[in-house]
Amino acid sequence: MGRGRVTLKRIENKINRQVTFSKRRSGLLKKAHEISVLCDADVALIIFSTKGKLCEYATDSSMEKILERYERYSYAEMQLTATHNESQGNWTMEHAKLKARIELLQKKQRHFMGEEVDSLSLKELQNLEQQLDTSLKRIRLRKNQLMLESITDLQKKIKEKERELAQQNHVNMPLFQLGMLNNRDAYGEVEEYTRQAQLLSTVMPPWIVRHMTE
Repeated sequence: MGRGRVTLKRIENKINRQVTFSKRRSGLLKKAHEISVLCDADVALIIFSTKGKLCEYATDSSMEKILERYERYSYAEMQLTATHNESQGNWTMEHAKLKARIELLQKKQRHFMGEEVDSLSLKELQNLEQQLDTSLKRIRLRKNQLMLESITDLQKKIKEKERELAQQNHVNMPLFQLGMLNNRDAYGEVEEYTRQAQLLSTVMPPWIVRHMTE
């Protein structure tokens, strides 16, 4: 039968405890020296006995240098951990703010669509109505601006076609019939542009029509 696992526990007999400590200490110091030589590693070993006696081992570097190096490394690790935790906390807070802002914007969007307005107070409904009125005014203003630009563009095209027709009327008589054939298409384009301009004028506000004719 194989040996069972030995449970480690404190040796109660003082003499046996001291003998075991001496043997294990020597073996530990030997292992520290071996790993230092074989692996070219900086090793520092500190042991305090039950009576407080110090036993230490250090590689070619002094114990002080190794301990200073350890302190610098530990401090850098703590700083890195603190920075990471702080950064993580900031990102968590920023994420919560952005999430709340998105929810607020989505709620406002639903209100603009006429949804979920039952919970709004009278003042909130009045503010919503005012915002919608302002938006409609801006939309109408932009629509009228585009229509005005379309009418202006059509009027320019009409004038250009009329100018072309006037020039074609001065051609020599032998070319009169040919010119008339070409003029049919030109007159058709003028009539089409004029029809479009009149159609836009019927849906334009009166003040814009007056502005166009002045």
